[in-house]
Amino acid sequence: MKLAPPAPDAWATAQPHADWEEARARAAVVACAAPPGLAREGVCVLRFAEADEVLRDAARFGSGLYAQLQGEYKGRTLRELDGALHRRYRGLVAHAFRPAALERWEQAFVRPILGELLDAIAPRGRAELVGELTARFPVQVICGILGLPRDDVASFLRWSDEINLGPTAPERGRAASRAMAAYFAPRIAARRAAPRDDLLSELVSAELEGERLDDERVLGFLRLLVPAGAETTYRMLGTALLALLEHLEVLAQLRAEPARIPAAIEETLRWEGSVTLAMRVATRDTQLGGCPIAAGTPVQVALGSANRDAARWPEASRWDPSREEQRHLAFGAGPHACLGLGLARLELRVALEQILERLPGLRLDPDEPAPRLQGYAFRGPDRLPVRFGPRA
Repeated sequence: MKLAPPAPDAWATAQPHADWEEARARAAVVACAAPPGLAREGVCVLRFAEADEVLRDAARFGSGLYAQLQGEYKGRTLRELDGALHRRYRGLVAHAFRPAALERWEQAFVRPILGELLDAIAPRGRAELVGELTARFPVQVICGILGLPRDDVASFLRWSDEINLGPTAPERGRAASRAMAAYFAPRIAARRAAPRDDLLSELVSAELEGERLDDERVLGFLRLLVPAGAETTYRMLGTALLALLEHLEVLAQLRAEPARIPAAIEETLRWEGSVTLAMRVATRDTQLGGCPIAAGTPVQVALGSANRDAARWPEASRWDPSREEQRHLAFGAGPHACLGLGLARLELRVALEQILERLPGLRLDPDEPAPRLQGYAFRGPDRLPVRFGPRA
């Protein structure tokens, strides 16, 4: 069996879980066609144990393929580095996401921004939560953290989407990359000349063993951070809300017992993470799950498939916040695990707490078409029409 990605114009609406489930039942590792941006066919890793092994073993499965896949859109980033060089550059930016910073960001940005958005929605009794809330909230937080004007949110959302999907729409990806570079270049220079109390200043000033990030590395990090913070978190929040709206008994339970919200978030991350794929390349001849893999072979790790491995989670395709929590791969694993996972979990928790508190009687709008989760590499609902307030 050989898995193939959808046509470039179908990535945003694809439904890959059935294909992954069928292939996963046959083997942990299967052949797969070359994704957009690569000429060579490779293998796809579908089960949890083997996916976890690949992500944690950077000596056998390196990340250099990202330079070929995304380099022309994101520039030089942490993603294509491995070993000591990766540890050194990751260390330069990891300090910015320390717990003390998360606590400060929660009070300075996360709660106030969410409150403003809910203030605009709450009196109306109905809303489309993707366009009016979930897509705006995380990117406004990122703007605040970086010290950027929140008026630029629309541009960030557009650039984020087009950069992430660059391999399937190269011209749009390149244009978004150039626009982001033009936007950030004078701001990076200004922070070097006169640092402020924001994350952008911290990035340009950070030192490790006397070394600072050069402008190209700072820009590369921003091209990773803004799409990750803007797009993937908003998709994840939309998915969590849709799961709750389709299970109103769970929604009522979380409203009554907010302490259960973190468990619901972890189950949602496992069940339907917003990022479904990670790419690696075999650095030497090896084998995985009984499958021989030659050096240089692209290795696609299907995170969305591994997180539904029935050998680890019984009835894995079912969303069940009461199930026993086990480590999942929604944020990856190993040396390249997502740097922003603490911020993402914080945003998801505070958002669900406040939405359930501020929008009583929250339910899907019966007069609108039912929303659905969709997408191949990035998943989430593209719309979420709801009503709230006392039922008639």
